[in-house]
Amino acid sequence: MSETSLVRVERQDSIAIVTMTSPKTRNALAAPMRDALTEALDELMNDTSCRAIVLTGAEGVFCAGGDLKSMVGATLQGARHRMMRGHRLVRLIAEGPKPVLTAVEGPAFGAGMSIAAMSDLCVASREAKFGAVFGKVGLAPDWGWLWSVPMRVGMGRARRMAMLAEVVTGEEAVRIGLADLDAAPGTALEVALDQAKLYAEAATLAIGATKTAFCRHMASLDEVLAFEANHQPGLMLSGDHVRARDAFFAKQTPVFEGS
Repeated sequence: MSETSLVRVERQDSIAIVTMTSPKTRNALAAPMRDALTEALDELMNDTSCRAIVLTGAEGVFCAGGDLKSMVGATLQGARHRMMRGHRLVRLIAEGPKPVLTAVEGPAFGAGMSIAAMSDLCVASREAKFGAVFGKVGLAPDWGWLWSVPMRVGMGRARRMAMLAEVVTGEEAVRIGLADLDAAPGTALEVALDQAKLYAEAATLAIGATKTAFCRHMASLDEVLAFEANHQPGLMLSGDHVRARDAFFAKQTPVFEGS
């Protein structure tokens, strides 16, 4: 497993803990951090022994967002390339076949908030801070924020958060649906790991298909039924379904293997 001074990867059985470790920059998503995260998640998504991923930040900080210093002197082409490289990480979190949970302590601003909202389950310290602060530096939300946050909090609240650079606590984030579970300060990772165990025991192939469906944001019944016709037959023939079916008839708890 690749590991750099910016990203630490640890394992607890089938759960991978990916920690951003640049507290001096408040884990800002400069190119080296972005690329290190992308490489780590890409490897884990293709690692059959990994069944759930928890993403967090070191020393009580999740992620302060983009690195403004690295934007100085950018060209239009360079800025577009920068965005496309960031989108690789967004797609891994949103569309990757493994569940991604986030454990948020401290600030989750800008693109950091985007990542937290994009995750399958977000655990927030009650004293965490979520802020769509793009507008304060003359930018529109990015890193998928305009898709993930309205899906969580509704279009009206998302508009206000984006246009007024609203900051909310972790406790408020859970109340409005931006985060899923709250935790006492300093315990977000512990709570997230407890939840990750549930995801790790679930049917991995089914989770991957479900993530794909949600990412498509299908608006019509025809789209949903077409997705079912294309994906459900493969799941019906999977080993996990066979094992679960046999366990059901035997009145036992199934053990999923991701195959």
